[in-house]
Amino acid sequence: MTAPIPATALRMGTTAGRGTLLAAVLASGMVFLDSTVVNVALPKLGQDLGANVADLQWTINGYLLMLAAFVLLGGALGDRFGRRRIFLIGVVWFTAASVLCGLAQDTGMLIAARFLQGAGGALLTPGSLSVLQASFHPDDRGRAIGAWAGLSGVSTALGPFIGGWLIDALSWRWIFFLNLPIAVLVLLAALRWVPESRDESASRTEGRGRTRRRFDVAGALLGALALAGVTYALIDAPARGFDSAEVLIAAVVGVLSAVAFVLLERRRGDAAMLPTGLFSSRLFSVLNLFTVVVYAALGGFTFFFAVYLQNVVGWSAFRTGIALLPMTLLLLVGSARAGALSARIGPRLPLAIGPVVAAIGLLLLRGVGPGASYWRDVLPGVLLFGIGLTLVVAPLTASVLAAVQDRFSGVASGFNNAASRAGGLLAVAALPLLVGLSGGGYEQKAELTDAFRGAMEWCAGLLVAGALLALVLVHRPPREAPPSQPCHSLPAATPPK
Repeated sequence: MTAPIPATALRMGTTAGRGTLLAAVLASGMVFLDSTVVNVALPKLGQDLGANVADLQWTINGYLLMLAAFVLLGGALGDRFGRRRIFLIGVVWFTAASVLCGLAQDTGMLIAARFLQGAGGALLTPGSLSVLQASFHPDDRGRAIGAWAGLSGVSTALGPFIGGWLIDALSWRWIFFLNLPIAVLVLLAALRWVPESRDESASRTEGRGRTRRRFDVAGALLGALALAGVTYALIDAPARGFDSAEVLIAAVVGVLSAVAFVLLERRRGDAAMLPTGLFSSRLFSVLNLFTVVVYAALGGFTFFFAVYLQNVVGWSAFRTGIALLPMTLLLLVGSARAGALSARIGPRLPLAIGPVVAAIGLLLLRGVGPGASYWRDVLPGVLLFGIGLTLVVAPLTASVLAAVQDRFSGVASGFNNAASRAGGLLAVAALPLLVGLSGGGYEQKAELTDAFRGAMEWCAGLLVAGALLALVLVHRPPREAPPSQPCHSLPAATPPK
């Protein structure tokens, strides 16, 4: 039976509809803006705070860890307690953490604030889209979500310009302070126009009219502990050694937590944060493994490239941000076309060809050095990498959703979002170890050059592995989701995080 349409359903073109869309777009814009410029700010903040490579890794990974671990729980909280309420809490939380990032006087304070910012993002990210899904009339819902995707993409594209200029003209701190005025506008618009909504079936009434709400908090905590343990071991190993007690304990805790997470989710069945029955679909399992591999390559590339262009090639933060802009523009212009192509011919070829094209781009960028020309040396590689990602992002998301039953579409999309974050998280943790970059090596041109070239080879290898995975194991889903802008593609597939 089709659910009744609420009498308060919003329509596009009305004041309330425009206000609700404004709140969702600006809120997403804060997250996307930070995603595109924090990597660009790493050299300046590292110099200002006396950071080593591990500190830079945790500056990125503290945020990604919390977002990957708790984004599913954030969406569930909105469904249960009210999407508008959790959205507003997420905005305030994210903004307060952003201010703490900007005020940080040492790397410890900055990293702690980034952890808090990621937790706020886990409440804010699912809420910005779910309020549109729940608030608009079905006839206008597609237009509202499309407008959200397009306008949020514009904010992502503006990130390199605004963030790079702020870093050079003022300080890296202003990329975080900028969130404060944006958040004020979001709160005013949300309090004035966004209606409250919740999933009434998410709660069940038990004796004497009492309502029991169940959350898989244990699952979320175990997932976070698994990622944190493995990440800590990878980041800390270069300084302490693989045989140190701290590294061994962290690794064991991470692995045991991962095992406990799987066992817990299996025992809870459909009530789990991540129903393990989803993985009975081989296609769903393969596509999420593909996601981890491809987004690991993306995360590793953006972490190294922004630092390399500034510390070796000698470019400014603003010029570095602009150098990455073609990737974002290609995704904005080409994602819908790539989704339509996948719907016609199936996802296998786009998912196999895209990573190979992107890998060729990375191998071209491997040769960039001091005195490089943007048009001759940088742009061709960036364009190929962006074209490859464009072929991947929309077909991947549509295929993930089509690989599961409709009732699991929300959790499937959320898990795929978390998988993309986890891929970037693991790459930023592991790549410096694999290429021998540690301590203050990112400030030494010769050491950073060798590490950058090695990292590009590793990332290209990951992309080729993803292409082979798609070619051998991916097939056309039994039903294709209509091509649309994926809810995770903009933050995850544009230069960060």
